[in-house]
Amino acid sequence: MEQLLKRSEVPAENRWKLEDIFASQKDWDAEYAEAKSLIKKAADFQGKLDSAEAVKQCFELDDKLSVSTERLFVYAHMRQDEDTANPEYQALSSKAKKLGIEAGEAFSFVTPEILALPIEKLDQFIADPELSAYTFTLKEMKREKAHVLSKAEEALLAQVGNLAQAPQNIFSMLNNADLKFPKIKDEDGKEVELTHGNYIKFLESSDREVRRNAFKAVYETYRKQKNTIAATLSANVNKNVFFSHVRKYPSVMEMSLYGDNIPKEVYTNLIDTIHESLPLMHRYMKLRQKLLLGVDELHMYDLFAPLVDEYKLDITYEEAKKITKEGLKPLGEDYLNVLQKGYDNGWIDVYENENKRSGAYSWGPYGTHPYVLLNHNDNLNSMFTLAHEMGHALHSYFSDNALNYRDAQYTIFLAEVASTTNEALLMDYLLKKSTDPKEKMYLLTYYADQFRTTIFRQTMFAEFEKIIHQRVEEGDSLTPQDLSSIYYDLNVKYYGKEMVVDQDIEMEWARIPHFYNSFYVYKYATGFSAATSFAKQILEEGKPAVDRYLGFLKSGGSDYSINILSKAGVDMSSPEPIREAMSVFESVIEQMEQLTK
Repeated sequence: MEQLLKRSEVPAENRWKLEDIFASQKDWDAEYAEAKSLIKKAADFQGKLDSAEAVKQCFELDDKLSVSTERLFVYAHMRQDEDTANPEYQALSSKAKKLGIEAGEAFSFVTPEILALPIEKLDQFIADPELSAYTFTLKEMKREKAHVLSKAEEALLAQVGNLAQAPQNIFSMLNNADLKFPKIKDEDGKEVELTHGNYIKFLESSDREVRRNAFKAVYETYRKQKNTIAATLSANVNKNVFFSHVRKYPSVMEMSLYGDNIPKEVYTNLIDTIHESLPLMHRYMKLRQKLLLGVDELHMYDLFAPLVDEYKLDITYEEAKKITKEGLKPLGEDYLNVLQKGYDNGWIDVYENENKRSGAYSWGPYGTHPYVLLNHNDNLNSMFTLAHEMGHALHSYFSDNALNYRDAQYTIFLAEVASTTNEALLMDYLLKKSTDPKEKMYLLTYYADQFRTTIFRQTMFAEFEKIIHQRVEEGDSLTPQDLSSIYYDLNVKYYGKEMVVDQDIEMEWARIPHFYNSFYVYKYATGFSAATSFAKQILEEGKPAVDRYLGFLKSGGSDYSINILSKAGVDMSSPEPIREAMSVFESVIEQMEQLTK
């Protein structure tokens, strides 16, 4: 294995250019000092937000400070990510984070003060041309008003905030620090300790005994803690119900969707439409069982097993850039020019180095340009990661260049759409040009498993959350047996009779951290569906669909997420985008079936 380079040894062409944010530490220090002085000016507006002029000046100051603190924090944090062991960057990141908290506290009076105004005054502000840059912000404040309590009640709820974090914190400590898995034997008969990090690798093993032993060991470990984890998850649900009652929401689901102004039909349509499509999932399971050599019945621990024996795609970073650009040609010259700009101008930090943060992300402050952190390996997954992260980057680029700071910030509901659209277009390109049946099956399997894990599995998680919250809202309790029974029955429903749904899977609810960030996982499924719909329209319609899509990228968060998607041709309040995604999934299955004949 090659020795990892130190950060200082990484060639300049493989490093991002953070100098585009701050040319030197001296420049960072100067902006930090200026931001500190801006924070002090916030107090000038406290108790005075009763005129359009005062509101405008306050918002302008808030925006100026927000842009500055974002620049300071992003730069410091990305420097730390280059070399997480560097104490200078650790200190810089901590300093920037504290500044952001100070700024937030300094302006914390703004929303309560504006919401305390009579509704007529708020309507005047919304209609005032002087405040046109802040119309959407003010409309959002007005929408919140119905769920904001008195000053004393809000102060009390703020104090409850730390207690409210307890279920998530307890689960995190138990799951990440205290829970220890046993050792199991790998393919070579060597005893290896099972961890969160290597569990999926064991499930991907071509040795079925290794897969089965890893699966059983993980769920047996969680089963020993089932009472504690059930109490923790139940406490989280009870906390959610408490806040929904206090803030006068009809249900926890509606409270959770309210922030992004998502109608509950988006959530229920997703579940109902996936129920319609379960025969496709069952058909895919039957195909997996057929393709998995030497297996007469498919078990839960077989879901990640390789279907294409010993097939590997070697793709260098330079090749990955070229292939990705070819795959994204349907998006037109404007898009490709910005993509190339990102390739050529220091947006991307390419390879792993000593102490570099793992994984991948896209980030960057408003007013500069986006950045992408990679840890590139020469394989298919890394190429898709490049396409995915550049999707995020170009979404931010187009939004930032089209809109002011506030309106450019898009929601989490929209965040995965552009990245996944890139992946869908790249996959379509690779499948169309592939002539090797083994390569084609490898690609199709990769794509089919994205549908399985991102739409079906996340929707099953979403349905589990819906059921357990409804139980508590109706006055029932949640015992470990209840949680396991609900979860097991959902697995039977989603995977169908083509699979042996092993009893151990009933404990999977106990290891999913997303259940402590309630009613969130559905966004993975809706985002993937919206992206698949966009890609299908772009490939079938050409320029009209591309123009709509570029309009989506330039819309940032200037309107409600559901409206932004609808204007671009994807109506997530209807089942159609999910059905379109399912038609693509069906096509993938058909192609796989053809190759097995």
